[in-house]
Amino acid sequence: MDINALFTDEGLRNFTATVRDQHVRDAQQYGQIADIVRRRLEQTPIDGDRWMAKRLRAWKVARQLKAMQKASGEAASKAEALYATYVNEVLELPQRRAVAEAKKLERKNGRQAAVGAAVAGSLNRTVTALNTPQEQPAGTVPQARPAEFVAPESPFGQWPMAAGGERPTSTINDYFTKGEQG
Repeated sequence: MDINALFTDEGLRNFTATVRDQHVRDAQQYGQIADIVRRRLEQTPIDGDRWMAKRLRAWKVARQLKAMQKASGEAASKAEALYATYVNEVLELPQRRAVAEAKKLERKNGRQAAVGAAVAGSLNRTVTALNTPQEQPAGTVPQARPAEFVAPESPFGQWPMAAGGERPTSTINDYFTKGEQG
């Protein structure tokens, strides 16, 4: 057998078919022999046998042949599994990888297009907002929020402090004394 032929689709298919057929034939023969041995031993008494001794002995011997039959059937199915795994993991792998790479590239391009559209929309809104005249008198500075003033008294003074705590610094005025210039 040429070992290099196993690494081709046709070579491995032929090998696995041959092995599968051999194991199927062996399983059939083991099953037939098990039936014959069991029937013969059931009809053959041995001195000192009790009521069910012949049947029990026949079953024990035939059970081993049935195990051989089962093992050959499993070997036949493993031969088919070998070929299926080879096709899936070796022969079809480059094609599956190419398809996966194409899908990945398509998703990436879709994401880039979505980001580009979002940026274009944002720039469009910015340009529109900058080119739209504001309804303010000329020379005034627009304010986002009305001016807020720091109250000299802290709102924290109205709630009790936790046990062991001291009154925290309430305003920035506590850092600088009034009237100092410096």
